[in-house]
Amino acid sequence: MMGLFFFIRASAKDRIERIKLTPRESVDQLLSQLQVYFTQRAYHISSVDPKRQTMTFEGFVSPSWFLAIFLSGLAAIGLFCFSLILSFLYPSLTLLFLGLVLLCPVGGIFYWKKSGRVEKVLLEVKMISESNQSQLDGNMQSLVIVTAHRDELARLQKVDFLKSGYNP
Repeated sequence: MMGLFFFIRASAKDRIERIKLTPRESVDQLLSQLQVYFTQRAYHISSVDPKRQTMTFEGFVSPSWFLAIFLSGLAAIGLFCFSLILSFLYPSLTLLFLGLVLLCPVGGIFYWKKSGRVEKVLLEVKMISESNQSQLDGNMQSLVIVTAHRDELARLQKVDFLKSGYNP
């Protein structure tokens, strides 16, 4: 039961990660391609900070019906097993314990309410030195850091323009 409880709770947890992209050509070209990609994925630009060289996208991520039903099914199985154990310990209360199975939609409802939220994607442009020497040597290279949910980053890394022209 404890494992089931933590599994349901973790289903709605934020999993924010970062990837670093080193453009082979121009940073502006990469940023425009990323902007087109995220607007096609139903994100919109929420803020741009030219001083810090950041751009933030926001978009509503809807919960999955399949996962809500799956979690409710897992909760039903777990509560049924738990009620069987309790009915062996207290046979006179068997019907009451079997009524615990009626609580199974709580897992799906919890997931549905917590996972339907506005997600943010942050694009940062940084200048880094190509070597481990001082940054005064003039060999500066641009680096684009994308911070987003790990599923969004996994989809982003499969996009053709990232596979062909940029070093992740």
